[in-house]
Amino acid sequence: MELRHLRYFLTVADERQFTRAAARLHIQQPPLSQQIQELEAELGFAVFRRLPRGVELTPAGAAFAETARAVFVQLEEGGKSARRIANGDIGRVRIALTSSAAFHPLAPAAIRAFRTAHPDIVIELNEINAAEIIEAMSRGRIDAAMLRKPNETPGELRFDLLHEERMVLVLPVGHRLAHRRGMRAGAGGTEDVAPIALAALADESFIFVRRPGAPGMYADFVRACEARGFTPVMRHEVPRMLTAINLVATGAGVTVVPASMQRYHQESVVYCPVAEDQAFTAPLHLVTQHEAVNPAACRFARTVTDFAATWNAPTPPLP
Repeated sequence: MELRHLRYFLTVADERQFTRAAARLHIQQPPLSQQIQELEAELGFAVFRRLPRGVELTPAGAAFAETARAVFVQLEEGGKSARRIANGDIGRVRIALTSSAAFHPLAPAAIRAFRTAHPDIVIELNEINAAEIIEAMSRGRIDAAMLRKPNETPGELRFDLLHEERMVLVLPVGHRLAHRRGMRAGAGGTEDVAPIALAALADESFIFVRRPGAPGMYADFVRACEARGFTPVMRHEVPRMLTAINLVATGAGVTVVPASMQRYHQESVVYCPVAEDQAFTAPLHLVTQHEAVNPAACRFARTVTDFAATWNAPTPPLP
């Protein structure tokens, strides 16, 4: 049974006459009559009762007409839904973030803006490390991700820089450098804290996120230290930056994190800026597939990059 059989059948049912139905369908009457006969043969019952001046539906034909009309309604609705999926108006986006990316206010704000603009797109959110993100995206298990600085940049993935912020040192309250610089706990940031030169950290024990998890930024930090004549001693490797800050709070060592993370554990640690001539940054990237096949993911990428451009735009001076 073909859709044209159903369309011909419903047109005859509406017109109650083969001549008018044929004219409406822009075909000749004999081929139309033949198509209806083929339909009746396939169904195994008559759909029309022939009258002297037209036709009328048989009881079985009337029941079948309801089914046929429902088929066309479903097809129309299915077409509308498919178009919305193709346009990225509905669908599903699988998003992953690293813990430090999730801590930056741009990330939740951009996702919230996307959710507000596209409430019919389902968002699946997961938090994993950078290495896991790259692997999952290469295998097609994630549509988009926000991370800092990956060590690997496979050719099939696209990396868009959303934002850059400075890195800050994290010292436990009462640390010798903190005391010597006149720092205090609970300051709520680095605004009133004197910068620390990297060379002053030569004897410190460092806590780093495991290299496979966040290799990029720590590689930059290690190179910066080596340029100052020492290689930082890594005492602990941890799975996430928040864990590193927790360990700093216990006095286990020091670490370095993006500045946006200085809202965490302010009563137990001190966040210190790096001396300006030695400062380095923590980028925030959006990662997507170069050959993205998910229209909703493409729409998400456009929304996030547009949002980041607005976020990074300089504030105009007051008149």
